[in-house]
Amino acid sequence: MVKYVFQRLLLMLMVFMIIISMCFVLVKLLPDKPAEQFGKDMALIEMRRAALGYDKPLIEQYGIFLSKTLFGGDWGVSETLYLGQDVWKVFMMKMPATVIVNVYTMLFSVPTGLLLGIYAALRKNKWQDHFISTAVMVFVSVPSYVYAFLVQYILCFRLQWFPFQMKSGYDFLSWDMFVSLVPAILSLSFGTIAGLTRYVRAELTEVLTSDFLLLARTKGLSKGQTIVRHALRNAMVPIFPMILGEFIGIMSGSLIIEQIFGIPGVGPLYVSSITSNPPDYNFFMLLTAFYTLIGLTSSIVVDISYGFIDPRIRMGSKK
Repeated sequence: MVKYVFQRLLLMLMVFMIIISMCFVLVKLLPDKPAEQFGKDMALIEMRRAALGYDKPLIEQYGIFLSKTLFGGDWGVSETLYLGQDVWKVFMMKMPATVIVNVYTMLFSVPTGLLLGIYAALRKNKWQDHFISTAVMVFVSVPSYVYAFLVQYILCFRLQWFPFQMKSGYDFLSWDMFVSLVPAILSLSFGTIAGLTRYVRAELTEVLTSDFLLLARTKGLSKGQTIVRHALRNAMVPIFPMILGEFIGIMSGSLIIEQIFGIPGVGPLYVSSITSNPPDYNFFMLLTAFYTLIGLTSSIVVDISYGFIDPRIRMGSKK
């Protein structure tokens, strides 16, 4: 198991470096904005550019970039969005808003998806199961930003239950702030709930029809005891790693939702770093590294957790 984890970490690091290297080269091929256009911050930006080797060959710039950013933690200063401000400090200032909306989303979507999936499996081939399965197919197929517009129109405009945008400020744990985040939480939750419901239903349905459950019933266990003690426990083996992956991976899915609902997180910052004229390359590189790391971490957490949760996988790896 240790060897497998080590191999997966090495593979993750290799993929991460390939993606970052490609983005670095592509950014350097784009037109550069002269430092003279930054006005009073020209001297600071020119100094930081000189430290990053802007006047040197590309391979030397790449070496300086790796030593200062990935190994030194210095991602430079903003040249467009937050003129002259340290990129890493701005990023850390934006992170709490992204984390809180994703934590709220998982706290709502995971229990809801589990309960709906279990209920659909227990009511297999009945109208409840058909209704939930049809709804799941619809919600899985529609992008989250479509839900965002529907939530804004129905809940915010027609019913006026919630504000259109997140409440300003940094009191993220207050009730008013939570209420203002509900539209964004719902928009992010629909897809996660649908995917989890479909997966739980499929796994639990397969377990409920297995031979060992029939044996448990013949030994005198009631239907409820069979489901709780055996069916759910076995069905959760492949489901639990998926929940872990969703918890990490959902942060990348909030990128557009944060922009729509005015959440001052890293999502709008990433979009703005690309769409600004000219693009803010330092922010783009930092946020690309962040979202790449989020996606790769989500994948490796799922893979490794399978081995710890299901002993059969560890035993199979020894053959």
